[in-house]
Amino acid sequence: MKSLEESVVIVTGAAIGIGFAIASHLAERGAKVMIADRDGAPAAAQKLSALGYQAAACAVDVSSPEQVNAMISATIERYGRIDSLVNNAGIYSTLKPKPFEELEVEEWRRVFDVNVIGVFLCCKAVFAEFKKNGGGRVVNISSGVAFKGNPWMAHYVASKGAVVSLTRSLATEMGKHGVLVNSVAPGFTLSEGVNRNAALVAGVKEPSLRNRIIGRDMLPEDLAGAIEFFCSAQSSFITGQTLVVDGGAYFH
Repeated sequence: MKSLEESVVIVTGAAIGIGFAIASHLAERGAKVMIADRDGAPAAAQKLSALGYQAAACAVDVSSPEQVNAMISATIERYGRIDSLVNNAGIYSTLKPKPFEELEVEEWRRVFDVNVIGVFLCCKAVFAEFKKNGGGRVVNISSGVAFKGNPWMAHYVASKGAVVSLTRSLATEMGKHGVLVNSVAPGFTLSEGVNRNAALVAGVKEPSLRNRIIGRDMLPEDLAGAIEFFCSAQSSFITGQTLVVDGGAYFH
């Protein structure tokens, strides 16, 4: 099925892990995908192109207004328009769990610069294009931790709570221009980056499995269908919502 035939989608943080799984799935559904990431974007785009999908690459640090604006310009130059923006870029897999009183201000700022300010900058940069086109879709990747209040990562939890609230606020402001803004909140996902962080896996994997109705590990591919839904015509009367995808660990 080609639910996104000829649709143009930017996916940030898409070189590996959840972002690459999202980009791959959307490309399979017919989308023209711009893979945006700090590192590795060209190689990821080449993987999809080799499979016959339409994919391009852009190097971007989403905390930089200049680089984000360049990402939007590069996408329009390549594909002529933008239909959806998936704000997936974020800091998580490199974080070490620790009590809140041991966190430094610099680490808080680094997490918020990417996880929250990055979402804001990407939405701000694409808004003019969406208004010109008469609408668009934004899908923000938040997290189930925003509702559960997980310990040992206060800065990350707070940043994802901010993404949920920002989703609601932007849906209100952008809606009159035909822009739908929604969020998808994954549970603990064994992505490529997470698997490299032994401390994170050791502290989170077992409790996550224990609390799920669907008692297996969550993989990046488990999130992709929800993203497709919010980018497709099937969700044309939904905005300001957050869909939790975590195997039934949290009812929202």
